Amino acid sequence: MTFLYYLTAFIVVIGILVTVHEFGHYWVAGRLGVKIITFSIGFGKPIWSHRWGKDQTEFVIAAIPLGGYVKMLDEREGEVAAHELPRAFNRQPLPVRSAIVVAGPLFNLLFAIVAYTLMYMMGVVGMTALVGEVTPQSLADQAGFRVGDQIIAVNDQPTQSWETVVQITLHQLLDEQPMVTYSVQAMQSARRDLVVNLQSLSIDDIAEGQLFNKLGLQPFRPPWPAVMGTILSNSAAEQAGLELGDKIIALDKQPIKDWQAWALYVKQRPGQKIQAEIERHGQSLELTLIPQTVNGEGKMGVYAPYFVTERYPLWTAFSKGIEKTWEISTLTLQVMVKMLTLQISHDHISGPISIAQFAGQSAQLGFDAFLSFLGLVSISLGVINLLPIPLLDGGHLLLYFIEWIKGNPVTERTEYLLQRLGLTLLLSLMGLALFNDLGRLLN
Repeated sequence: MTFLYYLTAFIVVIGILVTVHEFGHYWVAGRLGVKIITFSIGFGKPIWSHRWGKDQTEFVIAAIPLGGYVKMLDEREGEVAAHELPRAFNRQPLPVRSAIVVAGPLFNLLFAIVAYTLMYMMGVVGMTALVGEVTPQSLADQAGFRVGDQIIAVNDQPTQSWETVVQITLHQLLDEQPMVTYSVQAMQSARRDLVVNLQSLSIDDIAEGQLFNKLGLQPFRPPWPAVMGTILSNSAAEQAGLELGDKIIALDKQPIKDWQAWALYVKQRPGQKIQAEIERHGQSLELTLIPQTVNGEGKMGVYAPYFVTERYPLWTAFSKGIEKTWEISTLTLQVMVKMLTLQISHDHISGPISIAQFAGQSAQLGFDAFLSFLGLVSISLGVINLLPIPLLDGGHLLLYFIEWIKGNPVTERTEYLLQRLGLTLLLSLMGLALFNDLGRLLN
């Protein structure tokens, strides 16, 4: 069941993002007067097809959901009737061909902005950046961190959650700026600026989840009372009548001491009725809870109030979406450069197996997490396709740039050799990604 769930999530993610990418090529080509022969989502044998429009374009869903393509009228791929020559792709001026090619990656980036905008409108939940432990003689201890400090900014950039703290720290390391200022504030105390030298940390440390261990601090994880915080729409908690601030006193007459005990009890009883005694506004009442079954485990669809939620109106969310897309795009490029210069391990390259796992896990966490994952993969797809590698959109743009410099296209033999080189590079990258995926799976 887990395999089928992850596979379904993978197909949905890839299907959406490939459709967006290919629609970019299709829409711009159509607007610029190029005839579209085929619009295919997937490769291989068609499992569904339909012809539509004045040009009778064939829309196809194929069996292998690992990509797609838009086939345009082109003299290099067959004979073209004389009256349709003006609509052939190869007859278009250089700016038109370039616009059609760049449209696919551009639509992926625009889609990421939309996904992140919706995510911020719904609300992004994260753990408040409170320090729970400080290791003696560690970097954090030497800098002056104390138990109970809340990190409110990193290099003067406001932080509302631990995720933001990690992201800004990662950017500093990628920019090779190891001196990082963490602004902290304890309850009823003044703000303090603590400077930490992260020279001894690497990108791999953060990628492997070792940032806190290397710094010598741990997030605050107290025995939280089982008090209801954010309640997701259409969740089991909402259907049962739980409200913000409700405190779980007992489940099936067994006392519940903290959030961990409540979460474990629910996790072990997917689809089962639970009689809950709760405290609401000082009054005791009983409710019947039926946890939803997610990947074989019980889920109620609530967050503890010890988490912070970033939620914004439309235009602020849109601005945050653009900012997030730019941030992830530059981060992706920086990581790629670091990998090419062997400053980051290639073990972090992920393939379809990892994408399927992450897609399934994000879908289980809720629609906001799924939107975040969609945005991340869409940006990756857009950025990778812009790389100047033959067979990718960026490779075509490279050839057009050479054509612009020379005044005429490269020879067919040169283009063929470059495509073979590009195919070799892409297959090698795919092989490495699958090798890493299998290694993670076996471990």
